Amino acid sequence: MTRRREAELAALFETASELAGMRDPDAVLRSIVRRARTLLGTDVSYLSMNDPAGTYMRVTDGSFSPLFQKVRLGLGEGLGGLVAQTARPYATSDYFADARFNHTNPIDSAVHDEGLTAILGVPLKLDSKVIGVLYAADRTTREFPAEEVALLQSLADHAAIAIDTASLFATIQSHNEAMKRAEEAHDRLTDLVLRGGSSAEVAAAVGELLGGPVEVLDAVPPAAVRANGRAVLLSGVWVCAVLAGSELLGGIALSGRPDLSDADRRVFERSAAVTALLLLLRRTVAEAENKVRGELITDILDGRDATGLLARARRVGVELSDPHVVLVADGNLSGATHYASVHRGLAGSRGRDVVLALPSVSTHVAREVAKALDATVGACGPVAGPVAIAAAYEEARRCLKALRQLGRDKEAATMADLGFVGVLLGDRADVSGYVRSVLGPVLDYDSERGTELVHTLEVYFRCGANLSRAKAELHVHVNTVTQRLDRVSSLLGDWQSPDRVLEVQLALRLLRLQG
Repeated sequence: MTRRREAELAALFETASELAGMRDPDAVLRSIVRRARTLLGTDVSYLSMNDPAGTYMRVTDGSFSPLFQKVRLGLGEGLGGLVAQTARPYATSDYFADARFNHTNPIDSAVHDEGLTAILGVPLKLDSKVIGVLYAADRTTREFPAEEVALLQSLADHAAIAIDTASLFATIQSHNEAMKRAEEAHDRLTDLVLRGGSSAEVAAAVGELLGGPVEVLDAVPPAAVRANGRAVLLSGVWVCAVLAGSELLGGIALSGRPDLSDADRRVFERSAAVTALLLLLRRTVAEAENKVRGELITDILDGRDATGLLARARRVGVELSDPHVVLVADGNLSGATHYASVHRGLAGSRGRDVVLALPSVSTHVAREVAKALDATVGACGPVAGPVAIAAAYEEARRCLKALRQLGRDKEAATMADLGFVGVLLGDRADVSGYVRSVLGPVLDYDSERGTELVHTLEVYFRCGANLSRAKAELHVHVNTVTQRLDRVSSLLGDWQSPDRVLEVQLALRLLRLQG
């Protein structure tokens, strides 16, 4: 699935590059139809163009029926006529059994002669005007999932711009000065698209071409929105809405040129379309990358092949062999995904929770995430490698559960922060892990040197922290008890403070219960 998504994105960029370099409208149409058939893997693809009477067949690929290749659809007739009339995509897995469409004898005869069964049609739109319909069709029953509809629509959006660009180029050939400027604009904007430039770079390039400052706007006046992608002059400033279909992405404004010629106005409007395309491409790439990151988290937690996971992570700029802090939060997935992307980490969902793996050497990042997501966050780490990340997820999840049971909403903590409370409240409590976290240095010291520091601690507490009683039970001199307790202090730090004493006694009791 990931490779297919990457291949589709690469094909879209390749298509944009090919279409951007074409000047012949017929060559543009043939390329569009060929690409549609290749990208969706269908038997046939075709494109119809609109005129006042309806929509007529212009180009086909994979078709063998002369009747089909010459068919004309009235407005609202058949699947294509409905797409052209409503400006919305339509798909059917069985055209002849689908009652949503206005079946006419000429259309049904042509479709039957071609042998088509499953058909998907999407509109080619310039601003709010439908100029044609792009189709992909199979000769057997087939469902067209949402991602294939979106893919064909993306190709149609590229195609509409390319068709309009080619038509614009043909129209202005007779105007030498305007043609040179439009060609320069076309080349500059095409280069920006192919390089994945920013909207600010588009504004700078267009401002240089048109001789006035161009500004990218987050919001535009209602008059510009109502103009549906056409530039409007407002108080001496040209404003054009940046639209993706009916979605308003922002706007651009040109100052200092109230006398803008028709050709220059079209260049300005084209820059708005290019800005929209860049924003959509960037969003599509970001969504695909975030999808890959989410799938990576799922596969890490499912214990998939570690070597393969390391390679897949590197493809999205994540080095799993570096230290990562693992976080489990009850926050918003989209917010977590954005945060992880900005900080070159991973984010995904696991049940009702959100899981993040962020490159860091400190769990302090958990507090930042809790604040950024307005969420409760359990944390563990830092750890390195897919296997360690999966194990850290389990501890971070238990920590989040303990925080919830304590009513500590919108806070962040590790199991070390919670101490024995985490053992008591977290499900599937890691008793051995807790004992190690409290007594580990003392256990290791006894194991390496054959000493009895753990036993001395047990007796000391059993005797109510009374040195005389402890030395009697241990059958050693009181100074020996004192020396042993000093050694414990050197290993554990201030273990006799009230909070630490409770932790140590609980760890000793759990150790004894474990045998």
